[in-house]
Amino acid sequence: MLKFDNVSVTFRKRDGQPFQALEDVSFDIADGSFVALIGPSGCGKTTLLKIVAGLQKATSGRVEIDGATITSPGPDRALVFQNFVLLPWYDVITNVAFGLEARGVGKAERLARAAAELKKVGLAGFEHHLPHELSGGMQQRVGIARALVVEPRIILMDEPFGALDALTRSVMQRDLAAIWSEEGNDRTAVFVTHSMQEAVFLADRIVLMNTRPGRVEEVIEVPFERPRGEGVTRSAEYRDFVDYLSSRLEQMQRTDMQPTELPA
Repeated sequence: MLKFDNVSVTFRKRDGQPFQALEDVSFDIADGSFVALIGPSGCGKTTLLKIVAGLQKATSGRVEIDGATITSPGPDRALVFQNFVLLPWYDVITNVAFGLEARGVGKAERLARAAAELKKVGLAGFEHHLPHELSGGMQQRVGIARALVVEPRIILMDEPFGALDALTRSVMQRDLAAIWSEEGNDRTAVFVTHSMQEAVFLADRIVLMNTRPGRVEEVIEVPFERPRGEGVTRSAEYRDFVDYLSSRLEQMQRTDMQPTELPA
């Protein structure tokens, strides 16, 4: 169980004034579930992800895994970035195996495990290509394989498809949904996205956040069973669900844009 317990984060602006990024964020994520965080820019989605990764500390409150407060990075978590962050001088299989090497796994085993993950993400045959020889979508597949190969309990994804073109993004969503349907019960995913369609297609639950300061507005169960394919996105139920999220976000944005009354 991943538990967010009254998490608040306050930063200092350049002028020294405090800025509250998150306020009393509380929700739970069950083991084996796929949860998407959506909301306006600046609502603290990535900050929450960094706290789970152990890269950011909460000002107050805590994030726990099975009751133990997260205080630092750990081998039970892996992070997939929007930018591919591959080592350009290493070939694909070495990039995927890099985390295993850092954990002391022998060469033969780590290369075998890396090859298996590359096959899973559709990159068999590209093991010895360099990153610059791959398309953006292929590079992101390498990033996902690199995260999965270390067998993390929790995988954290920060807008992983945000830099891709629309067609490639759609393909990557379907591929990730297929992978999750096959082995998702073995790990938990926290997925940050600005795309409501992406959140509905991939997630089991959606945490809808608001801003100024960042806070949870609603936690929504996604009603579509796995495995999910293109048929889901063509259904009236899917469109209605996305429309509901759109209306909620538009409502929040209109509220945030209301002028603040000045004292008389």
